[in-house]
Amino acid sequence: MKRFKPFLLTLSIIAIDQITKALIVHYVPENTILCSLFGDFLRIVHVRNTAVAFSMGTGLALPIKVALFIIVPLLVMAAVCVMIVKDEKEFTSLQRWLLAAFAGGGIGNLIDRIFRGMSVVDFISTNNYGWFGMDRFPTYNVADASITVSVILLLFTILFSRKGDKKQK
Repeated sequence: MKRFKPFLLTLSIIAIDQITKALIVHYVPENTILCSLFGDFLRIVHVRNTAVAFSMGTGLALPIKVALFIIVPLLVMAAVCVMIVKDEKEFTSLQRWLLAAFAGGGIGNLIDRIFRGMSVVDFISTNNYGWFGMDRFPTYNVADASITVSVILLLFTILFSRKGDKKQK
């Protein structure tokens, strides 16, 4: 049963993601700004992304989008879910929870692609202050944030873990 606990995080992220997206869809007309907070640092907006990160793949044909944006991610999410419950020697407890956060974000965006006409609802827009040549960071959502943070932290745990630590556990 212990191996299934991280799925509580997965379900929580999916719920928060889908609730926030439903609120945005209901209350904010598409392609408009609801409000700006902290000066112009944070904007709550309603945009749709018909591709993946940074709108990559917008011009692809529908069958290719279905394959790349639904079928492949479904397979990846299934594999991640198997990794979460797999042999405990393979991943640390923290890594299991990070995989669960990744799965929550991935499934949240998959729900959008399947039930919202191949588009993902994005609503968080932050000022980038010119970093990387962008005034604003590409608009994102709770699922995107969960995926990004979990992948970064997972990479850190893999890169900076000592091999002896894994053998001891």
